[in-house]
Amino acid sequence: MTAGPGTAPDDATRSMIELDGVSRRFGPVEAVRDLSFVVPRGVVCGFLGPNGAGKSTTIRMIAGAIAPDSGAVRIEGIDLALDRRRALASLGWLPEHAPLPPDLRVEETIDLRARLHGMRRAERRSAVDSAIDACRLAQVRRRLCGQLSKGFRQRAGLASAIVHGPSVLVLDEPTSGLDPGQIDEFRALVRELAGRTTILLSTHVLAEVAAICGSVVVIDRGSLLAQERIDGGATAARGATATSGASAGAGAAASIEALYRGLLGGRLP
Repeated sequence: MTAGPGTAPDDATRSMIELDGVSRRFGPVEAVRDLSFVVPRGVVCGFLGPNGAGKSTTIRMIAGAIAPDSGAVRIEGIDLALDRRRALASLGWLPEHAPLPPDLRVEETIDLRARLHGMRRAERRSAVDSAIDACRLAQVRRRLCGQLSKGFRQRAGLASAIVHGPSVLVLDEPTSGLDPGQIDEFRALVRELAGRTTILLSTHVLAEVAAICGSVVVIDRGSLLAQERIDGGATAARGATATSGASAGAGAAASIEALYRGLLGGRLP
């Protein structure tokens, strides 16, 4: 999927996230084994797998928090191992538990993230305001992060992840612990961001994938089972076969559940 020397990939097919034969061990445990998949530009891709499948390890490798033992992770074609700073400049990451300093205000926390990305003071001010507006944080921008509800904490974490204008956004279980109203609000934010950002959404909620995503990657025991378009354009991997149904609403949810059950022998996340 990477363009050859002297060529430029078509924007519609450019690989924004690419894993190429990635493996990672923790002692005797092989958490991820020879994992390869691609997320092209403009896609919201669901990342599914049962507990212990290797999703969190994979997300941390994509985000540069840990390095693979072998294989390559590329962000917009840039190998993390070869040019980490440039690769991560294109990426925003929201971990499952957003690391917000409890004694900093929301706007200070977002500004700190912008500074860590090397943004100058003049551009930081407008970038922080834009991130606060995009994540609907105006009413709490001067509140201490330690005083935020779970819903506002996730929004503040999302604002911190997008303040530098990344082209790729990685979300790890972003609605975990939210109430139904907060979930709807957060999903609406993700849909709005999807218009200008490629998103990898790790979740165990099949309905969330149906509501937001246009494709899905399924892994188990650290290996790829399938990568599939939810609208029916399937690209099965490693011999997996599945048929997608409807692409929206209850039909999409049923289709994803059928795919998931078929790949994992009836198990659900």
